[in-house]
Amino acid sequence: MKALLQRVTRASVSVEGAEIAAIDHGLVVFLGVERGDSDDHASRLAVKTASIRAFPSDRKPMDRTVVDVEGSVLVVSQFTLVADLKKGNRPSFSNAADPPDAELLVNHYVEVLRQHVSIVATGQFGANMQVSLVNDGPVTLLLHRA
Repeated sequence: MKALLQRVTRASVSVEGAEIAAIDHGLVVFLGVERGDSDDHASRLAVKTASIRAFPSDRKPMDRTVVDVEGSVLVVSQFTLVADLKKGNRPSFSNAADPPDAELLVNHYVEVLRQHVSIVATGQFGANMQVSLVNDGPVTLLLHRA
């Protein structure tokens, strides 16, 4: 399981021209689920996401968590994060979890994250989504099976 976190000042997701989710200050999480991932992986990754110090304090540029700053999180399922690019020029998605399994784990990740973060919005699993965001910093962090 991989999570690409981006610190944002705002972000939104649209499907077929209609905005389905939006947040202000917080994190956008692009989440990719691999074969072999489990509820335990999703739970630990969600707790790690809530605990990452990606926001500035008066003392340090990376000192506070999304919880500390009362930020929001927008979770977007993105199977392309688990693409294998070792051979050739076409991405292989053989490591990606089957969609029904991936959807269950994405939902589990979101449920655990909601135990720590007040506002958690989501994209639409399996949909062609348009994601708009303003990366703050820019800050982009990659977590892998925390």
